[in-house]
Amino acid sequence: MSSNQLDKKAQAWSALFSEPMSELVKRYTASVDFDKRLWRADIQGSLAHAEMLAAQGIISADDHAAIQRGMATITQEIESGSFEWKLDLEDVHLNIEARLTQLVGDAGKRLHTGRSRNDQVATDVRLWLRAEIDALAPLFTQMQAALVDVAERNVETILPGFTHMQVAQPVSFAHHLLAYVEMFKRDAERLADVRKRVNQLPLGAAALAGTSYPLDRERVARTLGFEGVCQNSLDAVSDRDFAMEFAAFASITMVHVSRLAEEIVLWMSQNFGFIDLADRYCTGSSIMPQKRNPDVAELARGKSGRVVGHLMGLITLMKGQPLTYNKDNQEDKEPLFDTVDTLRDTLRIMGEMVGGITVKAEAMERAALKGYATATDLADYLVKKGLPFRDAHEVVAHAVKQALQQGVDLAELPLATLQGFHAAVGADVFDVLTLRGSLNARAVLGGTAPVQVRQQIARHRARLGAA
Repeated sequence: MSSNQLDKKAQAWSALFSEPMSELVKRYTASVDFDKRLWRADIQGSLAHAEMLAAQGIISADDHAAIQRGMATITQEIESGSFEWKLDLEDVHLNIEARLTQLVGDAGKRLHTGRSRNDQVATDVRLWLRAEIDALAPLFTQMQAALVDVAERNVETILPGFTHMQVAQPVSFAHHLLAYVEMFKRDAERLADVRKRVNQLPLGAAALAGTSYPLDRERVARTLGFEGVCQNSLDAVSDRDFAMEFAAFASITMVHVSRLAEEIVLWMSQNFGFIDLADRYCTGSSIMPQKRNPDVAELARGKSGRVVGHLMGLITLMKGQPLTYNKDNQEDKEPLFDTVDTLRDTLRIMGEMVGGITVKAEAMERAALKGYATATDLADYLVKKGLPFRDAHEVVAHAVKQALQQGVDLAELPLATLQGFHAAVGADVFDVLTLRGSLNARAVLGGTAPVQVRQQIARHRARLGAA
């Protein structure tokens, strides 16, 4: 039988139709150009299905052995680049099945017993995504570890903390970085949680209603390492919640990446001058020779929109679909594939870039002195002297106004001037008006005092070391 005849027979519906598919429709509906990346998962799922069919007596031991041999050959061909992917065969599944039939004959045709491409593709995507999730998990550990490394070197480094992009209170730069560690920790937890729902087996649902063959779906699940079996055949073939949920997790992660990237861009600018980045993460200008642009951080910030866009696309893809499988679902793969690729590459490069940050501690401290960052400390000081907080707040506002008019910091106002705002002010007031004093005073659990920050670093070190 010729290759063209085999290709035609691979289209199980071909005998029903009186004319061939138009070339335009063929190109429009084919997915092999992008879904061929599922080939390893497709072979893995097929081998597990064949093993179960043989164990259940649905195919013979000889057919099972032939399928195994054929799949080994196909694996070698794909890995070596000699496998011929054919547009006529639409997708990864039919390409592999057609080649298997070429290699082993009728045994290859029997492989599809008790399954449909509907449950097959759902299984393949879950298998592929599970492997990608497992590859992503270490990148979250590396990202957090890089931030903790920089934090450990900068526990005593004073950074102006901002609200509304105005200087608010002094914080430890390490404390600031650990905020991102907490974000990425939550992201890693979300990823692990998503994996549980990805790791459910659809195979055996067949086209939509299950099958009359005595399949052992639990056996296939165990073979493939799935934690459970999809319990409703209609849901099994049509569900793409796991893809949307992964995209939602990835979008939240990329929002965190984008926030960090935005701060890196700001901190590196001459107006801030808080950090420097290694040259390998910057680019120059084609016209301005003095420029060092933080392109990696800017691209990471921009790619967050790309990933969030994929989430919106997947949600929109699913929102109007009746049960069960529809061709619309072919459109789930490219956004999912690109989300995984973008997230993986972004986490890797951001983790490397963060690890190479050079901190300019003096510039940070100078900036913290510009915005009366210890004003709240003066209010707290007065409260401890017996004033209600709202009264203390008002007193300090007058003091800040005076300092502004004189162009000095609160700590530079004479004691007599400060006492003029309230008699409770004593000589010990200057202990709380320094940046260092403000930092050390916030020793509450989760606060920015160095003693607390070191405890948090130790906690993260222990947690990441055990990861």
